Amino acid sequence: MKVVYHEEFNRVYSMDPAAKEGRIRVIKEALEGLYPFVAPEPASEEDLLRVHTRRLVELVKRQGVYDIASLAAGGAIKASQIALREPSFGLIRPPGHHAGRDFNGGFCYFNNIAVAIAYLREKEGLSRFLIVDIDLHYGNGTVDIFSSDPKVSFLNMEGMEEGRYIETLKRRLSEKKNSYDMLCVSAGFDCYEKDWGGFISTEGYRVIGEVLKKFSERFCSGRRFAVLEGGYYLEDLGKNVRSFLDGFF
Repeated sequence: MKVVYHEEFNRVYSMDPAAKEGRIRVIKEALEGLYPFVAPEPASEEDLLRVHTRRLVELVKRQGVYDIASLAAGGAIKASQIALREPSFGLIRPPGHHAGRDFNGGFCYFNNIAVAIAYLREKEGLSRFLIVDIDLHYGNGTVDIFSSDPKVSFLNMEGMEEGRYIETLKRRLSEKKNSYDMLCVSAGFDCYEKDWGGFISTEGYRVIGEVLKKFSERFCSGRRFAVLEGGYYLEDLGKNVRSFLDGFF
């Protein structure tokens, strides 16, 4: 059980909430001493171009965030590599699930999970994937990239009262009872009861992690990884991520 992290993710690279000072630090402090930390390398242009257009890659360069965005994508690749042997979590930023093949936005530049999936296909021969997005916001970029791919299934959770949310997650996973090579989780924490969504408790995140763990052990040979997406209430963000990983790992 490992956490992928790089000191560079602490850098404030823009004025958006995902880049806020201290956001990564509070999570790191909550996880230190519990899990080994592993540093990633940046994703290469070859890695990025498996899922994004050349036009988008050049746009991110002009936006002045290519170095940090490619490092985040590389963090997702590293987490996916680790997940071949044991569960992992990418403590990375910028987030990625709003980045499509030829567009980005919503604090996202490259689609980190999509880059990791394409890497696993090319380099490791994996084929079938289930993506579960627990962020408050719809992962439109991920859908744009994989909507026509019959071997990638996507489950985007929607906002609702916590008990209904967890039961809906279980039900929707029960509809996905196929064999997958990997479970990939877009782990946003902005559904938290004091964050933008306002309806999931710290304990609720532990239960969500446990539900996903059990599914992966039954249908994905235990292979699973998650990467950080949203989550903006810094006072409790670290304990929420820790709670999720308590269940997920």
